[in-house]
Amino acid sequence: MSSCFEYSVSLISVFFFIILNTASSATVPTYLFHICPNTTTFTRNSTYLTNLRTVLSSLSSPNADYASRFDNATAGDDNNNRVYGVFLCRGDVSAEICRDCVAFAANETLHRCPREKETVIWYDECMVRYSNQSIVGKMRVRPAAFLYNKQNVTESQLSRFNESLAALLIDVSVKAASSSTKFATEKANFTVFQTIYSLVQCTPDLTNLDCESCLRQTIDRLPICCDRRIGGRVIASSCSFRYELYPFYNETITAAAPPPSVSAPPPQLSSQPPGKGKSSTVVVTAVAVPVSVCLLLLGAACCLLARRRRRNKLSAEGEDLDEDGITSTETLHFQFSEIEAATDKFSDSNKLGHGGFGEVFKGQLITGETVAIKRLSRGSTQGAEEFKNEVDVVAKLQHRNLAKLLGYCLDGEEKILVYEFVPNKSLDYFLFDNEKSRLLDWQRRYKIIEGIARGILYLHRDSRLTIIHRDLKASNILLDADLSPKISDFGMARIFGVDQTQANTQRIVGTYGYMSPEYAIHGQYSVKSDVYSFGVLVLELITGKKNSSFYEEDGLGDLVTYVWKLWVNNSPLELVDEAMRGSFQTNEVIRCIHIALLCVQDDSSERPSMDNILVMMNSFTVTLPIPKRSGLHLRTMRDPRVQQSGASPSDQSLTSKSVDDSSITIVYPR
Repeated sequence: MSSCFEYSVSLISVFFFIILNTASSATVPTYLFHICPNTTTFTRNSTYLTNLRTVLSSLSSPNADYASRFDNATAGDDNNNRVYGVFLCRGDVSAEICRDCVAFAANETLHRCPREKETVIWYDECMVRYSNQSIVGKMRVRPAAFLYNKQNVTESQLSRFNESLAALLIDVSVKAASSSTKFATEKANFTVFQTIYSLVQCTPDLTNLDCESCLRQTIDRLPICCDRRIGGRVIASSCSFRYELYPFYNETITAAAPPPSVSAPPPQLSSQPPGKGKSSTVVVTAVAVPVSVCLLLLGAACCLLARRRRRNKLSAEGEDLDEDGITSTETLHFQFSEIEAATDKFSDSNKLGHGGFGEVFKGQLITGETVAIKRLSRGSTQGAEEFKNEVDVVAKLQHRNLAKLLGYCLDGEEKILVYEFVPNKSLDYFLFDNEKSRLLDWQRRYKIIEGIARGILYLHRDSRLTIIHRDLKASNILLDADLSPKISDFGMARIFGVDQTQANTQRIVGTYGYMSPEYAIHGQYSVKSDVYSFGVLVLELITGKKNSSFYEEDGLGDLVTYVWKLWVNNSPLELVDEAMRGSFQTNEVIRCIHIALLCVQDDSSERPSMDNILVMMNSFTVTLPIPKRSGLHLRTMRDPRVQQSGASPSDQSLTSKSVDDSSITIVYPR
């Protein structure tokens, strides 16, 4: 309730400022994102706060250089308490809109970042930034954020779209960097009927080279930000770009003469015609005073509603990027109170599932976004700093076949992970249910197999880090609204040497039946360990049977042994799940069984890599090698370390019941 009151008070201040200075109503700017890292803070009634208020007042004063869309201010003689501030308005907005946006942002920033010395807040119309370090004339890419349109480009148009967009952004960046305003717009025909519109901008205090460098670094984030999206933007501290398939900027203003450069003198506010100024002010004031409270209450309600709707409509991926454009854990952090509010204090009605790792809850953030919240068991031995570092690594992963980590919460013994919410639960929920499995025809299963393969290939080869999952299984494959797969629970990561290709561990963790023999017996793991697990997953998708279910049937051994027996007897089609009989293509199913058997060979060097697997799946002209039999079942049962772990053939998990431990990820920096 107090926050609503404070928000209303802030609206009153802005409302009277606009009435007394413009005698016209101004729209609330469109909020995008804000970042205020708490690395350096100030206290109430401090000298720094006084200087900060002075800077914000100067930036939002009538004498600021709104016509140039850029201005800066400094306050304080003491180096420890000096404040530097700037604002930048979008180059296609009017001076009046610029002024209104800056005034609103200057007031709002202290509510969003009440004690941080460094802050940047972005609106669609303007950006306001301040710091305790000099920021004028210095190019900074971070902090930054990105947003994207939820619609995707069609597969048939993707290649042409990417080529057109890349060429367009290069051209418009060069145009902006060489201009005095450091602002430019450009458009290009994508198809006969479609046009890509682009807008780029730097703060005008940058040199041409710095502007071009800033734009190049932000545009390099395009694959992470907006892969396949029909629209997107990256907003950094010193520059930004945006593209859409519709004209989102004011083409009339951009086609006209550019606004004056930052070296131009501050503009004088236009005066009222003689004899009218005083009477107009009296009339406006007389009307405003008796109705202001009613108007402001209505305005505050409408404003809050509009902003919530905008947030729900626009998918914003805000991230504090480091020098390489990688997410920082500072921005990923959620307060425990936010998590409790999102889950209704972890109520049973919001519980999605539970296991040895802890519990998973459905939650709704204050923005309206639905998320999956994984509350790790308190028995985890992982330290707080190690937990944060590992979350930081996981947050770098960006692929459509990986579940996205949105953030974390670390509060005392509480360790919580916040993931994107995937509506159709996990693969095992459908695959191993007699009724639901009928929804997975062969075409869908083949798509799931290919999606999993692409996700693993990204982890192994295409991501910035080489990552070994170590716990690939049906329950860790989530299905989105289109039943497309998303690999999850690749959780906590460790970083190894650049030239390292495998590692050893004394603590074997994971899920029985999916583990490669060299890992289960000797604790050795590599990318080929995931290839083995992928092979088991493919066999489960074809048979519709759990790997663990075979231990209950005498003489059948494990799933791999069962499949091998049918393969050597030339009757592989007996494997096929009854739920999809009559709907599959024989050659595709047999080829997938063949590939799966290559994946589960004992000798890891004999197993194909994930990129070769995708080639095998998509090219029937490639001759597949003859698979060799796996003896995992017998050797695993004889291994003393497995017996000591307390696992039996029917156990679901080999060792500790913690998500941190059952899905340790190994990372090799590229």
